[in-house]
Amino acid sequence: MSDKKPFEIARETLKQITARKLVPTPVNYQAIYNEIAGLPFVQPFPEEPLRRIAQAMPARNPGQEKQLGLLDYAIGQRSWQGVQNALVAYAGFNLPGSGDTGPAPLAPVPPPTAALTPEFFEQIARLIEYTQPALGGDDARFQEQLQQVTRALRDPAAESYKVKALLADFSHRLSFAAEDQAEIRLTLLKLLQLIIENIGELSMDEAWLKGQTDALREAAQPPLTLRRLDDVERRLKDVIFKQKDAKGRALEAQEELRQMLATFIARLSQMAESSSVYQGKMEESVKQIEQAKKIEDIAPVLKEVISATRHMSTESAGVRDELRAMREKTQATEAELVKLHRELDRVSSQARHDTLTGALNRQGLDEALNREISTVRRKDTPLSVALLDIDNFKKLNDAKGHETGDAALAHLATVARECMRPQDTLARYGGEEFVILLPDTPLDKGVEAMTRLQRELSKRIFLAGSDKVLITFSAGVAQLAASETGAEAIRRADQAMYLAKRAGKNRVIAA
Repeated sequence: MSDKKPFEIARETLKQITARKLVPTPVNYQAIYNEIAGLPFVQPFPEEPLRRIAQAMPARNPGQEKQLGLLDYAIGQRSWQGVQNALVAYAGFNLPGSGDTGPAPLAPVPPPTAALTPEFFEQIARLIEYTQPALGGDDARFQEQLQQVTRALRDPAAESYKVKALLADFSHRLSFAAEDQAEIRLTLLKLLQLIIENIGELSMDEAWLKGQTDALREAAQPPLTLRRLDDVERRLKDVIFKQKDAKGRALEAQEELRQMLATFIARLSQMAESSSVYQGKMEESVKQIEQAKKIEDIAPVLKEVISATRHMSTESAGVRDELRAMREKTQATEAELVKLHRELDRVSSQARHDTLTGALNRQGLDEALNREISTVRRKDTPLSVALLDIDNFKKLNDAKGHETGDAALAHLATVARECMRPQDTLARYGGEEFVILLPDTPLDKGVEAMTRLQRELSKRIFLAGSDKVLITFSAGVAQLAASETGAEAIRRADQAMYLAKRAGKNRVIAA
């Protein structure tokens, strides 16, 4: 074997293909690569050509039909010996009427498969029909082939080799339809992400939109599951409800400000008009005084001036008091607006999630637990509930500080999310305790899942400054009983977790 590195062999292979003027097919590449690497060249197993040959071979009697089944099995196993045995045995069966039922196989063959019963064909037909909703009804030719195949599978008189040919043709078209649907879903997700990004850019000053856009962005990230979409929908509806309520009150406050501003402008206009009238009276009085010939002519003018001045003073005092009241009300309204905007920001960021770890909070856990229990009751599937508690957390807090303790909680939540399945749910139960809901998981598999999480956590060293700290947890796992509530299952898991602590910590115990 060559002592060259793989990338050197690959580069030399490409040079040799060019120098020898060979067609750059996978077979030629593999042959030259093995030659340079000093490896034996083994021809690839021609699975697809062999399957086409097997589909074209007729089954004119039970013996041939049996051998074709063995041939199909051998091709699937990539066994040349099995292919040879099936072909030799197939040739040994004569046509009906010869009186010869055929010789026994010349060599050991794989175990015979079960007979193709009508029940088996019915299962295949149902399986094909189940694919229809996922692939849509836009392709008329695909729908036609689907109906043709299901009719053939349910026809007792249909010949097996014809059914095989129909299935092969249908499976080929099915692969294209599935690829189209996958591409459509991916494109729709990209369009949704683009819309969300544009909303965020167009609404930079609207901080209250952050909770909604974050929820939508999370929903648009694969893998896409119904549980995940349902959770995001519930969160989004709650945020929208709270935001509508808070923004409605903000609009009311803004309307009050507009009304007060209009009143303020009206009062200013009124004051300006009164001042203009007062100024006119003063000018007229000055003229009358200048034209007066004797003291008796001045007295009525002074009396009118005093009256006008007193009226102006009274009106000014009234407007001043009214404007002062308006200013105080404006300040109170502004404070209310600031409070409402803060509330909008708070409900947008919190929703049903813990702000420190990003896991569900208690309210979110209650809703998720009720939803999972409903699924359990409806589908009769197992649900395991795990309760985790970080070991020696108080000691870590006391030694390293609360900031380090918070970082440790976030670290555990991050590792847990990376190890969980998309359908699992992580929630912060309180303090250093977390709850993980494991749907479709019996008790023994739930214990295995928590043990895997412990191993992964031990590999991911947590850094407290420059110090490496090993974070471990003790856990109890309970499987929801038939007549048990979610709170009772968590209580049993908590008791098992307490036993794990007593038994030495860093272990998982089933309830």
